[in-house]
Amino acid sequence: MSLRLPLVWKVSALPIIVPAVLLIPGFGGEADAGAETIAVLSPEVRYGPAVEVEGGMVRSYVTEEDGRVVELGVAVDAGVLPALPGSHDPGGIVTPDGHSIFVWELPLPEGHGTPFDHATLDWVPAGHEPPGVYDVPHFDVHFYTISMEERMAIVPTGPEFGEAAARHPAPEYVPEGYVDPGMPPVPQMGVHWADLSSPELQPEGAEPFTRTFIYGSWDGRMIFVEPMVALSWLETRPDETIAVATAERYDPPGLWPGAYRVYFDADSDEYRVALTDLRER
Repeated sequence: MSLRLPLVWKVSALPIIVPAVLLIPGFGGEADAGAETIAVLSPEVRYGPAVEVEGGMVRSYVTEEDGRVVELGVAVDAGVLPALPGSHDPGGIVTPDGHSIFVWELPLPEGHGTPFDHATLDWVPAGHEPPGVYDVPHFDVHFYTISMEERMAIVPTGPEFGEAAARHPAPEYVPEGYVDPGMPPVPQMGVHWADLSSPELQPEGAEPFTRTFIYGSWDGRMIFVEPMVALSWLETRPDETIAVATAERYDPPGLWPGAYRVYFDADSDEYRVALTDLRER
């Protein structure tokens, strides 16, 4: 839930990680004559183009196991978190309340096999509305089904901005429990739908925000999904997979998530926010 920052970024090519093959003679130990050899394939991780930022890089990635997509996510170098800009630092886009936000556009890896077109990583150092809920430093990670050009056309000066925002998806395309809370549509994003069962949204006994999951619509279609993650929680290096409500139908159909995962990958020294439980829906 933030505005887009037009910025210049540098793309560097990264090598593709080829799956390793582990040969296990006789299921371990020394191989006996005639023992069967089992080939075990490790997951294959492929990255999209890297965006260089202070402290490291951010990039999208896809993980496949046995030819099946199991994660589509955004990876953030561990060195980026200590170097994140503050809400009054230069280089961001200044919002009406005087704070700045920062957005990095992330092309997805080629052949990722999902309905999503691109991702963005939004760093919101002062948080955003509603006050007392999401007004803490956090990341908004968007995965869009529309192109960047279509997203850029979502502007208040557009001839049908209000009408497109008011056209909600048909009920069968709205996940159970999600509602349009009536917040103004966000330029270059759309309308944000919230899960009223989220712990931080309870009218009594609300818990501090750590992570949540948002759906987004525009002109009668759901066009993005958005894990939101508080910086303070991410810095604890969690490993949590959280189920999300799904809809009866999807447009476009394809591999949509039934959960998302937030974790720290020690091998790559990256924080990762990923869509998981990807199934044909």
